Amino acid sequence: MRNNNLIIFMSDEHTRSVMGAYGNEFVHTPTLDRLANSGVRFDNAYTPSPICISARASFATGTQVFEHRCWSSAEPYYGQQQSWMHRLRDKGHEVVSIGKQHYRSAADDTGFSEQILPMYLANHGKGWPQGLQRKPMASFPEAAEMAAILGPGETDYTRYDRDITSAAVKWLEQRATMESPPWVLFVSFICPHFPLSAPQRFYDIYRDMKLPAPYDCDAATRLSHPVIDEMREFWNYADYFDRDSEIEGLRNYYGLCSFLDDNVAQVLKALQHSGLNDNTQIIYTSDHGDMTGNHGIWGKCYMYEDSVGIPLTFSGPGVEPSINRTPVSLTDIAATVEHALGSTVMSAESSWQSRPLQVFIDSPEAERPILSEYHDGGSPCGIFMLRQGRWKYVYFAEGYPALLFDMQQDPRELVNLADKAGHANTVYELRQQLFQILDPEEVNRQAFAGQAKMIESLGGMEAILSWPSFNHTPID
Repeated sequence: MRNNNLIIFMSDEHTRSVMGAYGNEFVHTPTLDRLANSGVRFDNAYTPSPICISARASFATGTQVFEHRCWSSAEPYYGQQQSWMHRLRDKGHEVVSIGKQHYRSAADDTGFSEQILPMYLANHGKGWPQGLQRKPMASFPEAAEMAAILGPGETDYTRYDRDITSAAVKWLEQRATMESPPWVLFVSFICPHFPLSAPQRFYDIYRDMKLPAPYDCDAATRLSHPVIDEMREFWNYADYFDRDSEIEGLRNYYGLCSFLDDNVAQVLKALQHSGLNDNTQIIYTSDHGDMTGNHGIWGKCYMYEDSVGIPLTFSGPGVEPSINRTPVSLTDIAATVEHALGSTVMSAESSWQSRPLQVFIDSPEAERPILSEYHDGGSPCGIFMLRQGRWKYVYFAEGYPALLFDMQQDPRELVNLADKAGHANTVYELRQQLFQILDPEEVNRQAFAGQAKMIESLGGMEAILSWPSFNHTPID
């Protein structure tokens, strides 16, 4: 067998709870389920940040947000830190992207040897700087758009994903007759990211289906926390839904997941026809999740499981079917890709750093610590999640109270144990573990200081707020 090639499929905003292989009995995702069931399904995979730009910088570099400092939707990756793409390209491999990158611009060298149909930041690479105003908090009237644009139908995003699929199929057809060193193809779709408008054929799957209603939506009984509550006021998507429109939103979100699945199926069919199926491994993942109405929230940005948890599967030749419960991260993709192509992988000094998924297949690590951070719009402070074993600990900078969830007994994260009797030692130990990785107060200060410089470089907040804002990145 020749050395393995690798296809990385990445979607945008696909929560793992809306995928059949992860236990959802309603969603139709047969292709993604087949990838999961024929390979390794990672049940505790997380994004290093529940926002696109920060997460995708971590995907490229294999580092955490506090290391690469792409803090927000206005502070993108532009090649300022070496990526796994740089390293593989420099060793003679083809490293090709098709679709969404959310890096700064075409003028930057982010490491790809070829970029097909790339999607960069809006505002000529400046992204969405309106979210930099966090003290005092800005407003976000564009949130009304999510509930206002409900399908079925086609959008710029679904049309873009169809173009990505066609380009990926064409690329694989061309490789069928070529001899080349092992390659990596990054196929990056934008669905199921809103607008919540699924093409008719995929919407119809759920048109008459009674989908599970969002849970923990009663404001009188759900968990109250000063930072989460302030974020709810900023990212107030849920305020614009009523019961009927929320059900319609769910139908379209599910439909977009099925649409995504169909696009992946078309690319895999082309891979099989190319004759490269037997020496190509496949990763499927997403940059972050979506709350889909749970806890009375739509969108991402939170450390709740629906937002910070992602699907992650690894399949193909040499990968035996299994379910792996090691906590893993998008940061691990860097080491995984280099390992898969036989390249030297940089040694990790600590267990939370980028490590090949292949290592965890052979030797699972149930107690491995995983980190996620958030420093973007809507939050008055930096937020840090540490997942270790059964526990999820969430630290809020600047003195806000912490959260502690028992993910075994309370997978829906309904009960905060941080101030409950009998859990003081657990909180202390997790806090100590977090502070061994970083100083969250210092990182919070660094993020605000970097963002203050960014605001100044863009002409001040008054100038920034006069720019066009948007609810989802427009396709130029």
